[in-house]
Amino acid sequence: MTSALRRVLVLNAGSSSLKYRLFGVDGGGGTVGKALANGAASSIGDAAGALTHDGATVRPPGGVPSHDAALAAILRHLGPALGAATGPAGRGRGDGGGPPCVPGRFTPGVAAAAAAAAAAAAAAAAAAIRAATPLAPLHNPANLAGIAAAAAAAGPGVPHVAVFDTAFHATLPPAAYTYALPAGLAAAHGLRRYGFHGTSYSWAARHVAPAVGVGRGELNAVVLHLGAGASAAALRNGVSVDTSMGLTPLEGLVMATRAGDVDAGVVLHLLRHAGLDADGVDGVLNHQSGLLGLAGSPDMRTVLAAADGGDAAAAAAVDVFVHRVRRYLGAYLLELGGEPHALVFTAGIGEAAPRIRAAVVAGLEPWGIVLDGARNEAAVADAPADRIVVRVSADASRIPVLVVRADEEREIANHVVEVLREGDPSRAAAGG
Repeated sequence: MTSALRRVLVLNAGSSSLKYRLFGVDGGGGTVGKALANGAASSIGDAAGALTHDGATVRPPGGVPSHDAALAAILRHLGPALGAATGPAGRGRGDGGGPPCVPGRFTPGVAAAAAAAAAAAAAAAAAAIRAATPLAPLHNPANLAGIAAAAAAAGPGVPHVAVFDTAFHATLPPAAYTYALPAGLAAAHGLRRYGFHGTSYSWAARHVAPAVGVGRGELNAVVLHLGAGASAAALRNGVSVDTSMGLTPLEGLVMATRAGDVDAGVVLHLLRHAGLDADGVDGVLNHQSGLLGLAGSPDMRTVLAAADGGDAAAAAAVDVFVHRVRRYLGAYLLELGGEPHALVFTAGIGEAAPRIRAAVVAGLEPWGIVLDGARNEAAVADAPADRIVVRVSADASRIPVLVVRADEEREIANHVVEVLREGDPSRAAAGG
């Protein structure tokens, strides 16, 4: 199928946003090429809604009322790049380039069978996504709206692929994904660890394996995805064997506004004694906690600057953030037998905060992890723009410490091409 595929339009819908990126595809090799365009619709449903295309922002009168309107505007803008001879939806193929493929990214955990990999977003897949909405109420409805809008706009003949952010973690063993709850109750409600950020982990594995001289199926690594949403994962033989996020993205590391790990008794205490109902507790744990709750800002850059200025709460927030990461790092190093092929930092904080990287690995020299101060400070900032993997550890470090430039949209496009290459969009694809 990739012989006719020349464009992949990646859509990443949030509750009030729709990001896009258009990639070219090398039809001969079926590989993802350069990005042809990128942008986003923001503040959807608000009069202040705006459209950004390749860095230029437009504010339509009345804003961007819906995801349908946002996608229509994006397709109008992209018409020439899509090769649409008869209209913005890409129905016409006057350039001989073939139809674009329109994938979407989904963050929720769905039943293991449904989340096993990227799959065609047909009616059955849409039903599975809809059923999982309680696990990701902000993301799933928006992405389903994106599927419906894209299907209506693109017309027949354009394949649509849903890429599940949980898919990479379908390889978790039962010991890692099982909660110690009554088995019948857990089974009835799908209560288990699903894990998230799978697209980021898949991208990291794709590029770290050759960087350390092993096949992807041999790679053992601890990957730390540190951003506004933060998680950790242990990879053995190239697949996920443990991860910090759980049933929902709330579990695990300290995040921008999410608490991460807390005693479940905290929830009961808030319900019984703080005058909060379930929605109120949800708001506290998901939107008022993390760095925001500890230091007054969800942005690590602001928190670090405040800590440098003598703000004790900000300094404490940094300590709590680092402590949580180190706890998972230690656990995963032990799970992988002590010496993985690499320790990997990625995502916004992981890529751009050398101070956090240094704090996370401080004192781990006996474990074979030795940071190079100069490399760590330079890292991504001084690396060539096309360099995806940057080493920040010393030459003497037995375990390489690497920084990976995340590119989830390109990894989504990679999975789309891999699925369609097999000629059966309903088939599960490897990865995440």
